[in-house]
Amino acid sequence: MVADLAAAAALGEAASEEIRLLASPEAPIVLLRRRASEGGRAGISREVAPGNPRLGLMLPSSPLHHLLCRELGFPIVATSGNLSDEPICTEEADAVERLRGIAEVFLVHDRPIARHADDSLARIVDGREMVLRRARGYAPMPLPIPEASATVLAVGGHLKNTICLARGRDAVVSQHLGDMDTEGARDALARAARDIQGLHGAPATQVVCDLHPDYATTAFAKSVGLPLAGVQHHLAHAMGCLAENEAEGAALAVVWDGTGYGTDGTVWGGEFLRVREEGWTRFAHLRRFRLPGGDAASREPRRSALGLLAAIGAKSAVVENAFRDEERRVLSAMIARGVHAPWTTSAGRLFDAVAAILGLRARNAFEAQAAMELEWAAERGGEAEAYPMRLEASDVVQDGSAGEGQGEVSGGRAGSRVLDWQPMIAAILEDAAQGRPSAEIAQAFHAALAAGILAVAQRAGEARVALTGGCFQNGRLLSLCRRALEGAGFRVLIPQRLPANDGGLAYGQAVAACRGFGVRLR
Repeated sequence: MVADLAAAAALGEAASEEIRLLASPEAPIVLLRRRASEGGRAGISREVAPGNPRLGLMLPSSPLHHLLCRELGFPIVATSGNLSDEPICTEEADAVERLRGIAEVFLVHDRPIARHADDSLARIVDGREMVLRRARGYAPMPLPIPEASATVLAVGGHLKNTICLARGRDAVVSQHLGDMDTEGARDALARAARDIQGLHGAPATQVVCDLHPDYATTAFAKSVGLPLAGVQHHLAHAMGCLAENEAEGAALAVVWDGTGYGTDGTVWGGEFLRVREEGWTRFAHLRRFRLPGGDAASREPRRSALGLLAAIGAKSAVVENAFRDEERRVLSAMIARGVHAPWTTSAGRLFDAVAAILGLRARNAFEAQAAMELEWAAERGGEAEAYPMRLEASDVVQDGSAGEGQGEVSGGRAGSRVLDWQPMIAAILEDAAQGRPSAEIAQAFHAALAAGILAVAQRAGEARVALTGGCFQNGRLLSLCRRALEGAGFRVLIPQRLPANDGGLAYGQAVAACRGFGVRLR
């Protein structure tokens, strides 16, 4: 947090759009490229966002913030008052108890906090605002929705949770609630669901949730006791992006993220969904591979790399050396036998695998660290030519996998096309072995994904293409895809008022339910 725009400009390179966003009434945290300075990073400790070429900067948003900044006269590392994965403390006694081992001093007051709200987070990509976390300043601004015949409460997903209340032609999305891994977070979800209905005087008559049977939000939705519908994870992303852009009619939605429960029971995450008035189909997807250890792979990119390479019978000395011999033997056996090694089409795990192959990151210290480092490397890679990818006509590829046509809904033909990454990975392995700079490889990888998306869009033939899901928070990927698609005459739609990540999921669930795209669960 800095006192004013001049102080922000001393730390980060701000274009006019970023200056406007910093100074806006919403006052979000804005990601700016760090400004180089003699002897380091303009006086900011190297422990603040280490390795990140960007710095999150914000201006004061309350009188107390203004007083602190004026009194101290230097930037403040202003974090939220909570333990990792827990909701923000809103009561003095709770803060003193939960943060006792972290905070040395507590500044308290006599104004009770009704409900917590994180700082919102945004960035500018190609001159356009992109909200990464929607909370203070943005929520609960209403969004458009198809006419709702019922009052719908959508409870979102397990990560980066928000909830949504839809009635009539308006939908209200809550502030960011966070991940549902702790009891405190689940209590916050229940309070938010109660509050949003009470504040708007609109008791829900229907509940909507993700299809994943083990999400805490699914369990909560079932406990409410109202008619219940489920919406496939990536369809919710697609519907939210289209509705936010008020796009009616047919479109191709490219939904790339880390994980989502597929209609065939596998882990989806590299999806191309064709959405039309009468329904939706899974038009194409990334080639699948196995994830040894399941969710553990999201924390260890080396596992994704091992599964990816096993799918094509390839090896990498860098990946092999990331494991102890016994570890590698056990995980390889899990992959070969399909034991605790689910199939995935995840674009997020593809990013992780490539980062591990390049030696950028074997284990993540925080969510999406490897993918972020791959993006940062690509920004230094110039205009490297795209690696090849192959678009298969059906989902029968070299590993013999087939039968994923259950993902097609509303009468589409069985099976869907596969965007095969094998040629790209083979080229990456060869270039890495020959010592090509990682930055150039990373750029060529991003360019390959953009070219692959363009190829699928041209095959689908829809005039509009929506880009959504957490992977499209990657500014490099988004910019390359937009440039390729618009250059070929497509209209590109992206989330702007809601996050592309799971923070926008609840809104998409509500939209899908209003369109009749939900699956009745009760």
